[in-house]
Amino acid sequence: MKSIFLTAAALFSTLSLAAPVSATTEKINPVQHLLETRECYGCDLTNANLQGAHLIGVDLRKANLQGANLEEANLEGADLTGANLRSADLTGAFANGTTFDNANLTNADLSDANLYNAQVDSAVMIGTDISGADGFDINLGIGGEE
Repeated sequence: MKSIFLTAAALFSTLSLAAPVSATTEKINPVQHLLETRECYGCDLTNANLQGAHLIGVDLRKANLQGANLEEANLEGADLTGANLRSADLTGAFANGTTFDNANLTNADLSDANLYNAQVDSAVMIGTDISGADGFDINLGIGGEE
């Protein structure tokens, strides 16, 4: 009887230790992760709604933001190097000092965006709408690979 009790106690203590480990392996919402940590290197934010979000200085290098809504978002000082922004809506975005180097901006909407001191070297900008955008001192070198 004692051995059955000890075996049961050992089994339950092992299970109680395993439960917290499995809880940490739950999939974290990438939008929530971005807003909490200010970084989301290489993460998948496809079709994410970040309208009006304060993303000052965030690390979004190589992130997939295809179809994301970044309308009126504050991206000041954000790093979007190598990010996929295909068909993303950045209408009216505040992108001062933002880095878009090697980003895919194909069919992205940057109309009415504020792009002072933006870095856009080797970005793909096929069909990108920049009508009404305001910019100064932009490092622009279009022509990356799609």
